[in-house]
Amino acid sequence: MENRIYTYDCTLRDGEQCEGITLSLEDKLRIVRRLDAFGIDYIEGGFPASNPKDIAFFEAVRSMPLTHARIAAFGSTRRKGVAVEEDQGLADLLACGAPVVTIVGKTWDAQVTRALQTSLEENLAMIGESVRYLKDAGRRVVFDAEHFFDGYKANPDYALSCLRAAHEAGADSIDLCETNGGALPFEVEEIVAAVVAQLPGQAIGIHCHDDTGCAVANAMSAVRAGATCVQGTINGIGERVGNTDLLTAVANLELKMARTCVGADKLRDLTSLSQYVAELCNVSVSPHHPYTGASAFTHKGGLHASAIARFPAAYEHARPESVGNNSHLLVSELAGKASLVQKAAALGIDLMEDGIDIQGLLDDIKESESHGYSYEVADGSLALLLMRKLGLYKPAFTLESFRVIVDDREDTGVLAKDAMSEATIKIHVGDRRFVATGEGAGPVGALDSALRLAISESYPEISAMELVDYKVRLLDESQGTDAITRVTIITQDGRGVYGTVGVSENVIEASWNALAESIEYGLMRLR
Repeated sequence: MENRIYTYDCTLRDGEQCEGITLSLEDKLRIVRRLDAFGIDYIEGGFPASNPKDIAFFEAVRSMPLTHARIAAFGSTRRKGVAVEEDQGLADLLACGAPVVTIVGKTWDAQVTRALQTSLEENLAMIGESVRYLKDAGRRVVFDAEHFFDGYKANPDYALSCLRAAHEAGADSIDLCETNGGALPFEVEEIVAAVVAQLPGQAIGIHCHDDTGCAVANAMSAVRAGATCVQGTINGIGERVGNTDLLTAVANLELKMARTCVGADKLRDLTSLSQYVAELCNVSVSPHHPYTGASAFTHKGGLHASAIARFPAAYEHARPESVGNNSHLLVSELAGKASLVQKAAALGIDLMEDGIDIQGLLDDIKESESHGYSYEVADGSLALLLMRKLGLYKPAFTLESFRVIVDDREDTGVLAKDAMSEATIKIHVGDRRFVATGEGAGPVGALDSALRLAISESYPEISAMELVDYKVRLLDESQGTDAITRVTIITQDGRGVYGTVGVSENVIEASWNALAESIEYGLMRLR
């Protein structure tokens, strides 16, 4: 059994084919640096000479001081009826200077005759001659066997003959592409095992798409059958449903299958790498993403939380810190005493002191949630609630009144781009009274501005707090304009992010409650 499994990242090519994702040249170079630092073995840069950005990429990456990764250029076998020496695509692959060249070739007989519109014999010649030409030029050559699994199912003899053509020409690795994403793990394992048996000594890789939700499982099955290289993209981004999530695959291989990809030390950067690439792609990592999602190690049920306290392995299949993530406990109507105690401790509140009625606190929380509150993402509001119940709460300010005016004019149009909101707030800090007026693009922005103006003299540290997200949810839409509204605000300060929540029939009042608590809790964190 091969213990070392090599990683081949396709984010800069296959990943960028994902709908809605476009990477700048600088984005691509930044990703290369992070992938190299993480320990990825091969980074596919795309098609050289296909567009100005890719031309500039290969020029720039050539002088980049990489410590581990090798850059791969991607292209196709020679065109039908064209000598390898005269094929412009192959010339571009060599001219870009990449030490690794990956060429894709057809292995499904129907694709050869229908898509390429050439003979099966000519396709074999295209594969063999292209690999040999690139090898003679001193490149490491990866042959991507396109549609291999469909081809094998339709005509195994011909599909295997395509691999033999690449093998005999000296391909360093033959990577089997599950291009349609329709194969299942048992099929992949069976077919890869057959290939390994037919080509002893040949390095075999696997490239999967996720159209059945099986890309990672298919990659693991391929490794079980003898594949020694896994291709994929960061966070699984790619065309249609996406590709093998390379980070999930690496974690599975390291933690579940005792294989070495990047090593335990580098594995701790898994979550930060996932978030870094997502940010550059202008997308969010799903909170439920395996290993790296914010909820990957989050526990809500009371029994789960209680068990986690005594035996983490009961509900955590891996140690969160091994992949750079953390455990989280949610307090909700499903929570038990253990959940609340642990969550409070994480917020700096000790509920184990003598005389504290933990069950009473839990009942209060559940009562609040019955009225529409939710503390799952509102740590700030939960902390303030507990402090009020325990007599520890000292308000930083008290509201006298506020007023909000929305100035919408006739000429603003459908989007109301020129509309502004104005808020006037009267507030007390200790024995001092402040009146301030602020403006914003909306009522919440105006209230935030006015509040900051009113208390900034007393609390200059408020400048470190920034409202980064605002969500509104109607809890009973059947009530129409009388529906209860829940507002959640996410705030960022120098120590991280936290949430607060407000509930009211009036969306402005709900917003104020969430906003005020975000400032209150932020000030408490900074004291």
